Amino acid sequence: MSGGSSPSSRRNSSNSLSRDLDLSSEQGCLSIVVLGASGDLAKKKTFPALYHLFDQGFIQSGEVHIFGYARSNLSDDGLRERISGYLKGAPEEELSEFLQLIKYVSGSYDSGEGFEKLNKTISEYEASSKSESYRRLFYLALPPSVYPSVCKMIRTYCMNPSSHPGWTRVIVEKPFGKDLDSAEELSSQLGELFEEHQLYRIDHYLGKELVQNLLVLRFANRLFLPLWNRDNIDNIQIVFREDFGTEGRGGYFDQYGIIRDIIQNHLLQVFCLVAMEKPVSLKPEHIRDEKVKVLQSVNPIKPEEVVLGQYDGYKDDPTVPDESNTPTFASVVLRVHNERWEGVPFILKAGKALNSRKAEVRVQFKDVPGDIFRCKKQGRNEFVIRLQPSEAMYMKVTVKKPGLEMATEQSELDLSYGMRYQNVKIPEAYERLILDTIRGDQQHFVRRDELKAAWQIFTPLLHDIDDGKLKAVPYQPGSRGPKEADELSARVGYVQTHGYVWIPPTLA
Repeated sequence: MSGGSSPSSRRNSSNSLSRDLDLSSEQGCLSIVVLGASGDLAKKKTFPALYHLFDQGFIQSGEVHIFGYARSNLSDDGLRERISGYLKGAPEEELSEFLQLIKYVSGSYDSGEGFEKLNKTISEYEASSKSESYRRLFYLALPPSVYPSVCKMIRTYCMNPSSHPGWTRVIVEKPFGKDLDSAEELSSQLGELFEEHQLYRIDHYLGKELVQNLLVLRFANRLFLPLWNRDNIDNIQIVFREDFGTEGRGGYFDQYGIIRDIIQNHLLQVFCLVAMEKPVSLKPEHIRDEKVKVLQSVNPIKPEEVVLGQYDGYKDDPTVPDESNTPTFASVVLRVHNERWEGVPFILKAGKALNSRKAEVRVQFKDVPGDIFRCKKQGRNEFVIRLQPSEAMYMKVTVKKPGLEMATEQSELDLSYGMRYQNVKIPEAYERLILDTIRGDQQHFVRRDELKAAWQIFTPLLHDIDDGKLKAVPYQPGSRGPKEADELSARVGYVQTHGYVWIPPTLA
């Protein structure tokens, strides 16, 4: 940065247009309250996301104040020091300006004294702002077990005062229950305290750039409209792979397993965007209506179309029971009973301690009829949407190999974001979703009936696993996972390509 202007003036000049467009309907002072402020989620995700929104001019000094609330005995400066440790590389003057927006309140999560104190602190800021409208956003960076008591405290002590226009909104993190009954119980408890339009159930996968691109890709391009159906697509895989294990979180992970942790929420959200019909408009409720419809069209999962795995060494963690059947890997086939997708398997696959780290959607098309080039053995056309890392979209196509011979090989048509958008910062998911909450846009948040439909799909399977009716098979860390998973994919129609590897292009 050059010149003598302050950080805030530089942000104002560079972002005034985007702010006018995005937040023109939002007026008045904004109070953002992070409950669980001393925990890892808040320090690693929530506060850094708020800083980046501040850095880009979406929230500004004089318009917003941030309040941390937790049981820890901390001062304002104590919390600021903890947060600054996760904001390495931020310009010192800008970071200092951001940290001055943060105040800390200590209190318990189930008694009124702390929340009365929190409300008093917020009210003092609101009164000093001399604003006519008060907006209060509560981010629950807390375990779901305390959601009901904390939300009751917010409802009782900390709601936006009726004397001023504005709103109160609450962000809750997953997991939203462990099965259908517990999710419905939690939904009922929160529903007694807040209206649905006040609740924002956050799934950070819906904030990822390439996930947000799915609707544009499908419905803004004539190319895909006639292809996106059972006549042309043989199968679709939605894959999440990690190259590390539970790493000290074994006790926590063992309560949930890979299906609850990844597949039932993250991958199922991606599945909705891949499989849903075109919404009437881009209004959040129209989009969420279509997501619910496609979830309600999913057939019950067949036990023979499920493979569970547990990597060798998982139970070496002293916090994991010796007899644990919790899967660290799962491959599950979903089948949609509607006109577009009848007969097309959706393979949702997730695992830990595998040979690579990536998340992607892989749409595999049917074989070319009348294969005059006899290149079928080289593999099928595939459209791959790489969600992370190295965000990209590429189409695997068969081309003529350069040279004098009429020989074919597989190559790709490639849109790699790091190459195409070299000077564009791809925002973190939490930045986008917190900003959506401030705007009141619930498109990328999970609605109550959507949550219920998702749990209805997976609860019978999860109960069978919990009851020991389905067993996890062992697999080696650093492998592709259980060989049975590859066999299941082949059995339902997936054809693996051998000899072709997509290499992310680089600027080097």
